[in-house]
Amino acid sequence: MTRLLSVCCAALQGITMEKVLVLPLFLLLSALTGVCVRSPTEIYVEAGEMVALYCRLNGEDNHRDAELIWTSPSSQEMDQTPNMSSAEQRHRDLLVHGRSLVILNATANHQGNYSCSLGNSSSQLWFRVTVSTKQRNESTYPQICYTREVCRLICPNVNAPDATSNNDIWHKEGESSPKASYFSSVEEKDHGVYTCTRSYLYYGQIYNMTFTVVLDIQPKERLRLPPVIISPKSGVIYVNLGSPKVIDCKALMYSEFDEVSWFSTDSSVETNSSFPVFYNYTKERNADGINMTASLVFKKVSDEDLLKNYTCKLQTVAGPSTSVTISLSQKHSPYYVPLALGIVGVVVMILAVVVYVRFKMISMRKNQTILRS
Repeated sequence: MTRLLSVCCAALQGITMEKVLVLPLFLLLSALTGVCVRSPTEIYVEAGEMVALYCRLNGEDNHRDAELIWTSPSSQEMDQTPNMSSAEQRHRDLLVHGRSLVILNATANHQGNYSCSLGNSSSQLWFRVTVSTKQRNESTYPQICYTREVCRLICPNVNAPDATSNNDIWHKEGESSPKASYFSSVEEKDHGVYTCTRSYLYYGQIYNMTFTVVLDIQPKERLRLPPVIISPKSGVIYVNLGSPKVIDCKALMYSEFDEVSWFSTDSSVETNSSFPVFYNYTKERNADGINMTASLVFKKVSDEDLLKNYTCKLQTVAGPSTSVTISLSQKHSPYYVPLALGIVGVVVMILAVVVYVRFKMISMRKNQTILRS
């Protein structure tokens, strides 16, 4: 079998070398069986720009020290050289930084399916990378500000490496000179399409990530509360063992970039409905903001579920995250239930005795009447 490639990649400037194993996709699929394959995350990137694929897998107990393995499209033939020099790494425009596989300068050769796994674990995360021209890649990020209020343009942190970048540079569509990202008192004339360019320095070369933000200026709203989790409250929720249970985490927020998600004691909760415990979510926009509900679903509550804590976290672009933590406890029958059953039993017995005595007395009177006759 073609040997697995161990590629030593330099991370961004000032970051230590880390190891990555990269396999052709077709070799992986032919070599492994029984692998848990999930739906791929779609990643869109403009040609010539940087993008990072982040592996969110949490190692099981027997894989906590396992090496992170990345697979890349077979067309890249990443199995040619077991030990690559820094120059060769830069030539391929791929490196591993922490738990991310970073494409430094996206080209058509980088397009395809990628996956990450821990050692020989059966769990994998998949990514489908699509490289397009600027004319075809029109992903935009909306942002709302209100007249005569402070407004700061937010450059999205989407598929970006966890590394230090240079200051973001903003341009407004139709204008050549850079724009400030901060407005002390925003006006209607400030609305429009803005481009944020974020730069990273690697081996003396600049690599860019570009995002398009559509700024919508709306009339000033009344004073509003900060984003908040409305329910549940932190504490204990009582459940029936072996029964299904749904726990709704309801939050009020104002930005499409805000999100609500669930975490368990040892990992994040997946949105995959095939898992015994998962979560799904809905968003509804109204005059007061965005109401988001993240529903934690237990198909059947197990003893293991009772041993964990579950945290609902609200992450916002406008401030610190907030969270509530709950635990599950098995419901027990109230103490008064057996007492009530006992009282009912005694009453039934008393009524039975009364009826019997009454019937007996009537029968004796009838017999005495017959004898007298």
